[in-house]
Amino acid sequence: MGAPPSRVDGTRDVLIAAGDGAVLLDVAGPLQVFALAARCGGDYRVRLASPGGRPVHTREGIRLGVDTALDAVTDPVHILMVAGCDTAPTGSALVPLAQAVRRVRERCTVLASVCVGAFVLAEAGLLDGRRATTHWASCRELADRYPRVTVESDGMYVRDGDVYTAAGVTAGIDLALALVERDHGGALARQVGQWLVVFLQRPANQSQLSVRGRARSSRHPALRAALDAVAEQPHADHSLEAMAARAAVSPRHLSRLFIEVLRTTPGQYVQRIRVEAAQQLLEAGDDPVEVVAKQCGFRSPETMRQAFHRVLGMAPTAYRHQFQEGANHA
Repeated sequence: MGAPPSRVDGTRDVLIAAGDGAVLLDVAGPLQVFALAARCGGDYRVRLASPGGRPVHTREGIRLGVDTALDAVTDPVHILMVAGCDTAPTGSALVPLAQAVRRVRERCTVLASVCVGAFVLAEAGLLDGRRATTHWASCRELADRYPRVTVESDGMYVRDGDVYTAAGVTAGIDLALALVERDHGGALARQVGQWLVVFLQRPANQSQLSVRGRARSSRHPALRAALDAVAEQPHADHSLEAMAARAAVSPRHLSRLFIEVLRTTPGQYVQRIRVEAAQQLLEAGDDPVEVVAKQCGFRSPETMRQAFHRVLGMAPTAYRHQFQEGANHA
């Protein structure tokens, strides 16, 4: 689909679309980013829209007036971002917003969603054949209800062409900052982040939920023993054989448990734990990367660098620099 023409006056229209039950931060977070970007020199005009132009009753009980009805939008739209709501919408609750979004899609350059706003895009058929994400608690439901969508549950936001989908709540701020950077460069995005006291703009592929947090719900005794050992001593020997011995099960059985319960392999789990441990050390101190790598169980600094690129999309030194830069400007 070709990009629609720019507005005659040179501004880029940003529409935040919401329906009843919208999560207030899903609306307010991205709206604040784009509005502040406009005050700092960006060329955005930001408006809140709803089906029929009706006021939006948020999940938190706050009633929001809107600027326009989605059905009445006829000018080119630069970004259309659909806010999420408390739970994944179903049935008739999806239809008015999905229909309105599908109509506006024909005249917008970038289509985006926050949290379970992805269900609206999917219902409208706008995610068919695309990769997408949503809040980690709703990823499986999105995949089950819309099998033509490739759901990626392990990222802050996912870009597929000109369609962006963000994970839960605060990830909408990360996505909005990324879109500001896409339009105006990193300097303006950083300026907006500093004014909002956003500590660190997280990479798109950073996990929504720490691997330790996702593992806490496991109640299988053998798996629990393996997970606890890795979390307590990331630097120790966590080969499959060593982990299986601690858990008193066969390596094959332990591998199967990891796949069934955590949807990852033992090796991938250990790598993520070690990366998280290294992140904490890089944030908290100034030890050389070589020391951090050894403390966290990596065979070498190069091994840690490769793991950081796989998990976070950046090198350990870049991560430390980005974190410290955010801290200095907070």
